[in-house]
Amino acid sequence: MVIAGKTRRRLRQLAPDRKTLRKDLIAGLPGAISSVPDGMAASVLAGVNPVHGLYASIVGPIGGGLTASTRLMVITTTSAAALAAGSAVAAVPADERPRALFLLTMMAGALMVLAGVAKLGRYTRFVPHSVMIGFLSGVAANIVFGQLPDLTGAEAEGPFALAKAWDLILHPGRIQPGAALAGMSALVLLVVLGRTRLAVYSTLIAMLVPTVAAAVLGAEDIPRVSDAGEIPSGLPMPALPHLADFSLSLLAGAFAVTALVLVQGAGVSEAAPNPDKTRSDPNRDFLAQGVGNLLAGLFRGQPVGGSVGQTALNVSAGAAGRWASIFSGLWMALLLLLFSGLVGTVVMATLAAVLIFAAVGSFRVGDVRAILRTGRISQIAVIATFVATLFLPVAAAVGIGLVLSLLMQLNQEALDLRVVELTPRDDDSFVERPARARLESRQVVLLDVYGSLFYAGARTLQARLPETAQARSPVVVLRLRGRVMLGATAFAVLADYAERLDAAGGRLYLSGVDPAVVEQIRRNRTVERVTGVRVYEADEVVGESSLAAYRAATRWLATRD
Repeated sequence: MVIAGKTRRRLRQLAPDRKTLRKDLIAGLPGAISSVPDGMAASVLAGVNPVHGLYASIVGPIGGGLTASTRLMVITTTSAAALAAGSAVAAVPADERPRALFLLTMMAGALMVLAGVAKLGRYTRFVPHSVMIGFLSGVAANIVFGQLPDLTGAEAEGPFALAKAWDLILHPGRIQPGAALAGMSALVLLVVLGRTRLAVYSTLIAMLVPTVAAAVLGAEDIPRVSDAGEIPSGLPMPALPHLADFSLSLLAGAFAVTALVLVQGAGVSEAAPNPDKTRSDPNRDFLAQGVGNLLAGLFRGQPVGGSVGQTALNVSAGAAGRWASIFSGLWMALLLLLFSGLVGTVVMATLAAVLIFAAVGSFRVGDVRAILRTGRISQIAVIATFVATLFLPVAAAVGIGLVLSLLMQLNQEALDLRVVELTPRDDDSFVERPARARLESRQVVLLDVYGSLFYAGARTLQARLPETAQARSPVVVLRLRGRVMLGATAFAVLADYAERLDAAGGRLYLSGVDPAVVEQIRRNRTVERVTGVRVYEADEVVGESSLAAYRAATRWLATRD
């Protein structure tokens, strides 16, 4: 009965609100119109027929809209996901590439669903801002460099986008004047119209005007979308992927797409809060993006995710809820039904112009400047990730970014650790001072620790605890309040310090210890086996157990006379 009640409530939440239905219906149309060039351009990045981006732009917003916790988020094609997918299938023969892409999309969708079920949403916060900005800047640069040949109608060779751009510079004779003129015209239209009331439709206009001009002038030699493959008419029918297309490189690409989509989606959910102020559930958004990708792969589309641009357009168009995204997908299906025959006539250079314009606009110069002014660690992170994205496959760059994130997290935790000395006053308050470097004979020292005690943090604590050498009968009270778990390294460090104090005729007292940590200490048996270690469990009064431990240590020291 409880499950049935929850199901009914969930279905009621999905039902369109009559008060906002018309608003969402209208808001979905600009998103559908702009998805035509965006979806086609995403397929260009993935190296497949542009129709697959259009298919993804139908089912992604519908599936994601029905399931997302962030109700204004639009789940559709994104440049980063397309670039990652294209990098993963680049080595696959052109005639087999679409099938491999569909399988990759469904694998990524399954991974996203698993991430949502496993409630991994909280881990997105561990990706440093500097790493993400470095990666997104590298993606934007790759798009610009990689689309220069298409913008000019030239053939270029090279193992990565920057190499292709350099090859084009070395061989300017390959540039096709007609294609270059169409591409540059599209760029001019994008810049000019972007500052007018037609900004919402600027990408569509920039794509159509040069295409119509080329058709009127009879410029048949200019590359068109149909050159990339036949554009099927009508809507896609569901088809299961071929498991024979599976490969480890494809799986690595699916993991790369998953990491990118989930981290970007978390950023989109923060930028587009729910109208009723309810908090978004990152795990449910993971599931929604997984559903969008499973549907995209099933209906012969490419990877989708929370789109920054489409979500911003959705909000600016007056969307009131999730049905704006759903209507965007339905409008897109209608547009494809009516105008699928015209898709193949679009000039490829205009799609390259759309991608370049979007990539240049996505450069967050202010964020990069702020990061470069922050400190050495942030500088290394943003530059290393940017360079890796330029010269390595996207899957490898994502892996480097994630490893770099972990190393930065551990390094920062170690650097942030601070040991201070607390001196009790007559009114039972404490005066905080920097911890002394060496212990003195026959003195009780109360220490507190700020920062993580996991992994490198525990070793940093070991290096920053006062030295016991040459001190006789030194006593240390170490305050551990607020820590609900300690790692094996922390236990080893505490046991080592206790042994050094014991060797000098002193003792170690642990105060403010959480009951869960007390149980850990008993199970671990590393610290308690050292002679003289005393543990004082935390109570409701902050500082009470530390004062009790300090007084007990003072009394014990007095017995040593």
